[in-house]
Amino acid sequence: ATTSAMKRASCIIAFAILTITANAQTKIRSWVSSTASASWQTEKIMSSGVGKPDAEIDLTDPLQTIDGFGTCFNELGWTSLGLLSAQDREKIFRELFAPAAGAGFTICRMPVGANDFSRNWYSYDERDGDFSLVGFTIANDKQTLIPFIKSALKYNPKLQLWASPWSPPTWMKTNKHYAMQPFPKMELPKEAEEKWGMSFKGRDNGLLPGQEGVEGRDHFIQRENYFKAYALYFRKFIEAYRKEGIRIGMVMPQNEFNSAQVFPSCTWTAAGLAKFVSYLGPEMKQIGVDVFFGTMERPNAKLVDTVLNDPQSGPWIKGVGFQWAGKDAIASIHERYPDLKLIQSEQECGNGKNDWDYCKYTWGLMKHYLSNGASAYMYWNTSLNDGGISTWGWKQNSLISVDTVKHTFKYNYEYYLMKHL
Repeated sequence: ATTSAMKRASCIIAFAILTITANAQTKIRSWVSSTASASWQTEKIMSSGVGKPDAEIDLTDPLQTIDGFGTCFNELGWTSLGLLSAQDREKIFRELFAPAAGAGFTICRMPVGANDFSRNWYSYDERDGDFSLVGFTIANDKQTLIPFIKSALKYNPKLQLWASPWSPPTWMKTNKHYAMQPFPKMELPKEAEEKWGMSFKGRDNGLLPGQEGVEGRDHFIQRENYFKAYALYFRKFIEAYRKEGIRIGMVMPQNEFNSAQVFPSCTWTAAGLAKFVSYLGPEMKQIGVDVFFGTMERPNAKLVDTVLNDPQSGPWIKGVGFQWAGKDAIASIHERYPDLKLIQSEQECGNGKNDWDYCKYTWGLMKHYLSNGASAYMYWNTSLNDGGISTWGWKQNSLISVDTVKHTFKYNYEYYLMKHL
């Protein structure tokens, strides 16, 4: 069912995801369901005995306007799709992005430089002390992210894009490294791989003793010349992509700013981010780009308050992005700032199994975010090779899985869940 006044966008009944299309007299025209055994099955008459619904559409109480649903553009998404024929890739992009063809995604995320699912670790300027960013280049992205995004824009030129960095250039950080934690010296417990898909055995990211990051500490160098250079870095990124015909409408200053990770990351305090936003905001205003706070991956709503209530940073913040444990802060923020735009910024990643149980878990996440004011919901990995393993050893779920031997693909359960909504 589709209506601007709906309280929830779709229903799962028993173990079936259902989409109902109806005319103005609410007569059911079709019944589309996805189950563990069959996805996107259309019937003309509603099946009986499907059980009690766990979500209802309320036409009497309009809530937030939904900006849309989408996914993320990362490098391993593009390289996996590169194993397919050109014809299959076109089918996929049409299915994901063409209005009324399939999922019809309308808003998507992209990284600023390296992330946990990039081919390698990189930034757009690794010349130490290059405060004028003379060495800035997006040459790496021309091989992957730019053709990835252009393939989507071909089917939806109005696709909204926003971006956030996982790590600043290493010379802007206190530890001079992309990562903030070394790989564990001992193999992780078996349950870590079973539940989270993590396996770091034999891996080394080169982080030395004394370079580790700590939550609650600013590991971006807190000096004016660094703040100015980093704000300029964002601007050059936006302008370089515009030259490629790609418009990015919003940025967030840091992905998961509390998390010191074994992959590209950077911890900040909320106060440190507030200082940076006071430089980033004016730079982005000059080129017509919004600034959101995030991404918020902790349940502590006071971190958001710090930035919103700071007189130097608060006026620049147009919204907040929440992911992972940040879901436990969104209700409080929505209640206290009812007019502030809130989005879910990243789907929790799974363990590479792409099974029905995780699809059901994802539906629970979607209900939580939409019921607490989120206006957009984004998946993380668009496509991965079978098994979903990253270059640093984490198996994750994806909307699409690519068979690297047969060079074929399949849509996973969570894709159909997204498509239903």
